[in-house]
Amino acid sequence: MTRKYFGTDGIRGTVGQAPITPDFVMRLAHAVGRVLKQSESRPTVLIGKDTRISGYMLESALESGFNSAGVDVVLLGPLPTPGVAYLTRAQRASLGVVISASHNPFADNGIKFFSAKGTKLSDAWEHAVEAALEEPPVWADSATLGKTRRLDDAAGRYIEFCKSTFANDLTLKGMKIVVDAAHGAAYHIAPKVFHELGAEVVAIGCAPDGLNINHEVGATHPQALVAAVKAHQADFGVALDGDADRLQVVDADGRLYNGDELLYLMADERLGRDEHVPGVVGTLMTNMAVEVALKARGVQFVRAKVGDRYVLEELEKHHWMLGGEGSGHLLALDKHTTGDGLISALQVLQALQRSGKTMAQLLVAVALFPQTLINVRLKPGQDWKANARMEQATREVQAELGDTGRVLIRASGTEPLVRVMVEASDAVQAKACAQRIADTLID
Repeated sequence: MTRKYFGTDGIRGTVGQAPITPDFVMRLAHAVGRVLKQSESRPTVLIGKDTRISGYMLESALESGFNSAGVDVVLLGPLPTPGVAYLTRAQRASLGVVISASHNPFADNGIKFFSAKGTKLSDAWEHAVEAALEEPPVWADSATLGKTRRLDDAAGRYIEFCKSTFANDLTLKGMKIVVDAAHGAAYHIAPKVFHELGAEVVAIGCAPDGLNINHEVGATHPQALVAAVKAHQADFGVALDGDADRLQVVDADGRLYNGDELLYLMADERLGRDEHVPGVVGTLMTNMAVEVALKARGVQFVRAKVGDRYVLEELEKHHWMLGGEGSGHLLALDKHTTGDGLISALQVLQALQRSGKTMAQLLVAVALFPQTLINVRLKPGQDWKANARMEQATREVQAELGDTGRVLIRASGTEPLVRVMVEASDAVQAKACAQRIADTLID
């Protein structure tokens, strides 16, 4: 069944345009409340948000919708998405709700949900909510209306949780770390986590005004972090996105490391402690060098569709702990139930502190393969999957590359484009092979 409102990560859009309007969000909360009450007489939901100015409006709408269905609400204030997931579990709440559009600009916003266990909810649950949205509301009477309270120490509780994932025998004393919170949900949390573990912290992107979230700072604009690490002669730099579930890091030389490299490093650190790492999950876009390096260590590697939701599904299917994307969404299920930029950063720092090595030294086994990506615009009605010339060219290229490269061809989800990606150990070869395949689609 096709979902009308829910995408791969909740409901998201431009504020003031359907569905991100206060009337719809109130109806959404009422519908969610009714679904919750099918299995629980007096549910409690937690609501956290990022720093967008629209968060105030949407928070009020959610509160009214839940209360009108007889659901109690606990307001957490600005808090990273993974922080809401943690507190939902820790507080034994029925549901966690996050108001955020993650790495999008401030004009967008969205609503996403976490189960009582702090995990993403199933498609079946989302279908049930969409069905309830089509039904007329059933307002609770005055005696059974929900109540609202605020959890004043939500940020402090989450800070302590993050710190608890860092080894007790280690410290960040002697390290200077630049922390960029993207003017987002972790602005008042991220600097404290690193400071309380002993680091000297230089904070950037930690002055939100409701309009500047993700603007030229954070994980999607890491140039600000690179510049700050160099300017302050820091040992390390951490950049989060607006809701702090995504991570990019920079070393003392100003070199930027992406999520693919960090995923390998997290697995390598566990192997170095003689932990069993049976497998790791990446995506279709994960650089082949990571797969090669992991297999050389005896670690299986599985590719999921692009999106942290699909990475999580594969991890759960295989009962593995580690997965992630090049964008910096990293999952360590032995530490948290969802992707967490802060906890991932602490895992990387733990690897550095334990080994006494630099990032470059730890990643010497991972020389990223050059990738060439060509976007081919399709003509109206063009059926690219039925293109026999493309199939033949793809087979020839894959045979030429052998075990030293790969081909990925996929349609854009938002534009009439086909994306042709070739990865090879040789950059010239990757470019030539990608062009050969792309040319068969241009005629």
